[in-house]
Amino acid sequence: MGQLTLGDERIDQFRSDVNGDVIRSGDGAYDDARAVWNGMIDRYPTLIVRCRGTADVIRSVDFARENGLRVAIRGGGHNVAGTAVCDDGLVIDLSEMTGVRVNPDERKAWVQAGATWADVDHETQAFGLATPGGVVSDTGVAGLTLGGGIGHLRCKYGLTCDNLASVELVTANGEFLTASRDEHSELFWALRGGGGNFGVVTDFEFDLHPVGPDVATCFVFYPGDRAADCLQAYREYVSAAPDEVSTLTSLGTMPDENLFSEDVVDDLKIGFLGCYSGPASEGEGALAPLRELAEPIADVSGTVPYAEFQRTLDEDYPSGMRYYWKSLYLDGLSEPAIDRIRYWADTAPSPLATVDIWQLGGAIADVGVDESSFAGRHAPFLLGVEANWQDPERDDANVEWVRDCLADMRQFSDGSVYLNFPGFLEDNDELVQTTFGAAYERLVAVKDKYDPENRFDVNQNIKPST
Repeated sequence: MGQLTLGDERIDQFRSDVNGDVIRSGDGAYDDARAVWNGMIDRYPTLIVRCRGTADVIRSVDFARENGLRVAIRGGGHNVAGTAVCDDGLVIDLSEMTGVRVNPDERKAWVQAGATWADVDHETQAFGLATPGGVVSDTGVAGLTLGGGIGHLRCKYGLTCDNLASVELVTANGEFLTASRDEHSELFWALRGGGGNFGVVTDFEFDLHPVGPDVATCFVFYPGDRAADCLQAYREYVSAAPDEVSTLTSLGTMPDENLFSEDVVDDLKIGFLGCYSGPASEGEGALAPLRELAEPIADVSGTVPYAEFQRTLDEDYPSGMRYYWKSLYLDGLSEPAIDRIRYWADTAPSPLATVDIWQLGGAIADVGVDESSFAGRHAPFLLGVEANWQDPERDDANVEWVRDCLADMRQFSDGSVYLNFPGFLEDNDELVQTTFGAAYERLVAVKDKYDPENRFDVNQNIKPST
């Protein structure tokens, strides 16, 4: 393997050059260090360096370049495609860099790249502030932000990347720089939606907004045989809903014995999860129609602390389970589209799988398409197809179901995808170009300038022209 060609002396020198731990095959910590959230990912890097600061990152990038090692970048959370680790390369692990600093007067937060959204919420909610994050609190800040970031506050405050004021990063040649609207502005444009293609981001500066500490929420479930009626009513609801409302709809069995009675726990269901980002007293009324679409089989809606709501789905995505997710931006929720969504949810090979519909629009669509590289502002909805299962013998069935569903649903889409729900890395060469469309060549130009040798390619890759 790669570490044999490096030699002990060279690795020992690298260990002395960084403050963080350098882990190689044979070390007691190696298997734990290479393991990632998605149990389908089983890769064997040459070295893993757990960086403790920017200096460690710079030295790690230099070491990889000097020794011809492929680089994977690991943040603080999880990525379904497993981009945090690679075979026979160097993993730059940022998960120990978790600092969050808040200036409540300026409504700004500075966040290190190993932090999760739980880390951010803990600090910002002390001041009744938030920035749009994800919908699972142990998601990493870095990956979500660089891929766009679709969370519970999106229709009011936009994507996570829309709230990014600046980043600090290390480029492929080991240079440390700041990117913002005023410095390295093309790089800053590319980082907001273009993923980890352009460098190792070490710190993020976010704009904050008044949110919480309590928010009105909706979390209600209906029988699967009412899914078509519910989705038609939902389509009308979101067309008139205020921007403070952001919702996510899921179809699947979702066999939660603590939530559902024995007579329906194994049946198909449709659930609506929503948050109102304004005053909780207003939000209860604004979300009420979602609780009246049919006779519910479970309703745990209510006013709760924002940070608690951010943790609502955490237990549904445990580390080590097997995951394969893909996505498509939908042109709308026509009756034929609803029929096919219902069909695919009903044929899922795992009871833990879901077909999800993410409401978009609002502040997402208010941002000009040329202001960032994020490619999904045009769509009213995002379709997410999530295969989640435990038995490795069911891998092929679950992956095939996701791919077949996406192939069918492309009739209701322009074919572009949300690159934080990408499937496997090898799925996406053509999809990356399709998704970015006219912006792709602009992204290539940024790649040519900051990573012309494609050192950072363990991602939804934008290949340099050379």
